Amino acid sequence: MSECLPFRGPAGAAQRRALCLLLAPLIVAGCEGRPTVGPPATVSATSGAVVVAGTDGLPPPSAADIRRSDRPYVVGPFDKLIIDVFGIQELSGKEVQTDAGGRISFPLAGIIEAAGHTPGEIEAILRERLRGRYVRDPQVTVNLKETVSQVVTVDGQVREPGLYPVVGRMTLIRAIATAKGLDQYARLNDVVVFRTVNGQKMAALYDLRAIRRGVYADPEIYANDVVVVGDSPARRLFRDLLATVPSLAGPLTILLTR
Repeated sequence: MSECLPFRGPAGAAQRRALCLLLAPLIVAGCEGRPTVGPPATVSATSGAVVVAGTDGLPPPSAADIRRSDRPYVVGPFDKLIIDVFGIQELSGKEVQTDAGGRISFPLAGIIEAAGHTPGEIEAILRERLRGRYVRDPQVTVNLKETVSQVVTVDGQVREPGLYPVVGRMTLIRAIATAKGLDQYARLNDVVVFRTVNGQKMAALYDLRAIRRGVYADPEIYANDVVVVGDSPARRLFRDLLATVPSLAGPLTILLTR
């Protein structure tokens, strides 16, 4: 996480002061309603730069990072699947795990490239492999048992920090609920989401109270995101801003550069 925290030391203090000066118009606008900003601006500092990307939250990862927000689950390396072929006991209830390359081996069907396919697509591949020569009309079901390839990290002031699978659509509040909710020391206006989009490290600050009141939408969380709640090193990114703004009218997003 240390590479995501460029605001340390004397240069970091200068960055924080410059960031707060840059964001002063947003603070005033946030008190009056939903803030608006123009093109991204850059604050230069000795150790790097901070680019304010806007107040609409983090953009979704590109297709090169992960699939779209309405994506079904896509199988990856080391995921565990349960495969059933109806009516054939020897081919039912079989647990298989994808290898490092995302492949599985199944009796009579041989080696299948599972990575990048949904469970439904794997069902279709197995039906085609088994149909005719082995089974007249195979009825195949594939279910996900365990995933390690698409996870979100939830850290900080939650009851059970850790890695949690992203199956289907997950939002920020759902991700926190997956970690058994906030602990008693959590800061509701101090939730930071780290994300990489097209190779660029980004971070956004969210206020759970504002989300719960419907001030802005519950943001979607994607595989490989890192969610940090409350009193944690992530607060250093927004410490000065949090001291001057009791609540945000919208999420604050920055680009992280070294």
